Amino acid sequence: MILALAATEIEMSPLQALLRDRDLPCLTLVTGVGPVETAVCLSGFLAAPPRKIGMVVNFGVAGGYVSTLDGEGPELLDLYLAETEAFGDLGICFPDRIEPFAGDLAGRLRFSLDTGLLGQAHRIFEAINIVVKTGNFVTVSGVSATRKRGEMLKRRFTAHCENMEGAAIARVCTEYGLPLLEIRCISNLVEDRDPAGWRLQEACVKSAWAASEIIKNCVEPS
Repeated sequence: MILALAATEIEMSPLQALLRDRDLPCLTLVTGVGPVETAVCLSGFLAAPPRKIGMVVNFGVAGGYVSTLDGEGPELLDLYLAETEAFGDLGICFPDRIEPFAGDLAGRLRFSLDTGLLGQAHRIFEAINIVVKTGNFVTVSGVSATRKRGEMLKRRFTAHCENMEGAAIARVCTEYGLPLLEIRCISNLVEDRDPAGWRLQEACVKSAWAASEIIKNCVEPS
């Protein structure tokens, strides 16, 4: 069985409607916003009476880090698959940078997602002529509200976008030995905060549709 995760009802509701319409078997879980709430919710779910879960799909929206002159950065409503996830703001916070704690004091901060699922997802979207990009994701406890902070996180992690749950999900999935795929749709660019330019609702719908395509076509690991 596939377990699909989203942080909020606004992200999850479109997927649940698609699952009903397509008669697709899938467990769903709304984790709440932020890494702590996400880790607690997912851990509690997995620790409950055993469910035969073959893979986890994390989906939702993300803030895209503004591209440089090379034009390689995300645009609004782009779909991205995560190659890696990282806890972006756990450490020593200075006005212009965040430094990690020494040694392994904070535990593991970066996770590589399942390469087999990543390749399979690309093949699914190529078959229906949908462009999906791959990149490094950053998980933050506080949303970046300035372009300067976004650029700092982008440089530090060679990242394309940020969210508030992915690394926590990766950490829990690592603990439980579950393969994880993460797909997100860019709802806004990480600039000096201006919600007037966001496309949140459209991004929720598009990410849910993308997750449904994965669920429909993905062969679960044994």
